[in-house]
Amino acid sequence: MSNPHGCSDERPAADENEEELGGFWQVREIRAAALSGVLLLGAWIASMARASDWLILPLEIVTLIVAGRTFIPFSLRRLFKGEIGVGTLMTIAAFGAVILGQVGEAVTLVFLYAIAEGLEEYSLARTRRGLRALLDLVPDEARVLRDGVEVTIPPAELVVGDQMVVRPGERLATDGCILTGRTSLDTSALTGESVPVEAGPGSEVFAGSINGTAPLEIEVTSTADNNSLARIVHIVEAEQSRKGTSQRLADSIARKLVPGILIAAALVVIFGFIVGDPILWIQRALVVLVAASPCALAISVPVTVVAAVGAASKIGVLIKGGGALETLGKIRTIALDKTGTLTQNKPRVIEVATVATATRDEVLAIAAGLEARSEHPLARAILRASPQRAVVTDVDTVPGAGVEGILDGRRIRLGRPGWIAAGMLAGDVARMQQVGATAVLVEEDGSLIGAIAVRDELRPEARAVIERLSHAGYAVAMLTGDNRLTANALGAAAGITEIHADLRPEDKSEIIRTLKTRQLTAMVGDGVNDAPALATADVGIAMGAMGSDVAIETAEIALMGEDLRHLPQVLDHARRTRQIMLQNVGLSLLLIAVLIPLALFGVLGLAAVVLVHELAEIVVIANGLRAGRISKVNQLLTAETPSHTLEPAE
Repeated sequence: MSNPHGCSDERPAADENEEELGGFWQVREIRAAALSGVLLLGAWIASMARASDWLILPLEIVTLIVAGRTFIPFSLRRLFKGEIGVGTLMTIAAFGAVILGQVGEAVTLVFLYAIAEGLEEYSLARTRRGLRALLDLVPDEARVLRDGVEVTIPPAELVVGDQMVVRPGERLATDGCILTGRTSLDTSALTGESVPVEAGPGSEVFAGSINGTAPLEIEVTSTADNNSLARIVHIVEAEQSRKGTSQRLADSIARKLVPGILIAAALVVIFGFIVGDPILWIQRALVVLVAASPCALAISVPVTVVAAVGAASKIGVLIKGGGALETLGKIRTIALDKTGTLTQNKPRVIEVATVATATRDEVLAIAAGLEARSEHPLARAILRASPQRAVVTDVDTVPGAGVEGILDGRRIRLGRPGWIAAGMLAGDVARMQQVGATAVLVEEDGSLIGAIAVRDELRPEARAVIERLSHAGYAVAMLTGDNRLTANALGAAAGITEIHADLRPEDKSEIIRTLKTRQLTAMVGDGVNDAPALATADVGIAMGAMGSDVAIETAEIALMGEDLRHLPQVLDHARRTRQIMLQNVGLSLLLIAVLIPLALFGVLGLAAVVLVHELAEIVVIANGLRAGRISKVNQLLTAETPSHTLEPAE
């Protein structure tokens, strides 16, 4: 596996699959370091036993070759192309020590560097294996009906349109749509949500989900190599090359340091010739080369990013690389869309107010007739509430106002207050809006006959999440297209004080631009209707993105499930990860600042500098790997979060 950012930037990618799929001892650098360690131990024992140099020297040379093969050949190739890196410094230092007769120091250098290379490679491979382990959620076999006969085939042979049979307790081999059967699906491995999801005919289901209680027949909608699970892994792996500010800073410093170090070493050698002791100062120049090596600096952020992104994927959060991760860690303002984010996106009719000449069922029937072909959430709520539908013709939509049509020769209209005068129901409409409902009016032949209150309830966890965000120091704002009264009621129920209402999609983008002038801002929405605002924000966070190509592609962060409690969890994770990044960069720079003068004035020799440097590198890697764990402090709020719904409009 090639790592363009770290010490191992000279290594080829030939062994990628082996290292990603294998364990600790299957990393080539680890095996080479172990073998060279055994040889070096043998040389040391022979030296302690005062054995002949003819025994010690061959052991040291073989050790040098075995450990040096992990980086020297590739460093030389890059050098011939005019490219220099950390491996170049180590190669020059090793050859210089050998020329000066310090073979033991050269052997120690390449041995310790091989260990550091191996540990870095293993850490990166391990975190990437954790991500690709998601693909192991797909079963080895899938049952399909072919010509009415149930057959077992590998998932790779599934084609769109196949009828897949999934028994209770089995995992789904790919994405699909349920044809027959009702069940509860365990999607925790995909979305991070522990509560099973109820599903029945027409429900969209995803690869890797576990079927709960009943057999299912599912129409396949995606091939195995292009299902939702495979797309998640592909996107994260592709986006891991994105660099955050700290990573770009680390790379920039490392690139500038390497030629600067070579120049400084050359100046030390020239100084040695001037003062008349070139051998001593050549030795010190070699030590300076190693002391100033920015290896720990170069790998400090990439290791942290890969570990953090892999950990987030295990809790159902898709992070597109280091840039998004680090920016998320600096966010201080959270803008939340209302519908589908703060609310459940399942509106229902909570009240119908009528005039004396109409009944509740008549008002609902006329409204259902007008909304019969609409896909708007409010329309679906009205259709669910109405036992019957009037036969309405010549239905026409009036953008931003409502719909109108003809019923038995009479013109009927359904729409927002203002387009239709509230008249004698003005008090009812105001009361509906004050409790967070959207009010629509029904008119027949120019006469008002009723008002319907539709409300999308807050998510049960919404208020607790807002409280947690506020306690953590985030400023929280709600953005919605609802009227001011409805927005204020919902905002108060959620505990949000900054509310922006009556917004169109382009208005939301303008609000985000304004918020960004104060602090770095994240926008949380559904990834489709909120696409302009998501793109405008410093970080766009799509919620409920499982199976949504648009959401995954447009947002930098995607919460695959619909549990709002994942939001503070990933924010805490990003803050902690950024702290680890800065710790690693600071430690790496401090190490270089301390070692260079010690090397220059001869306080530390080559072997000592190598040992200190590589031990510090191991510390940096270990610290970076801490980002691969979700802290206990960042666990989800308890599943028993109380529901904070509004009182119904009576």
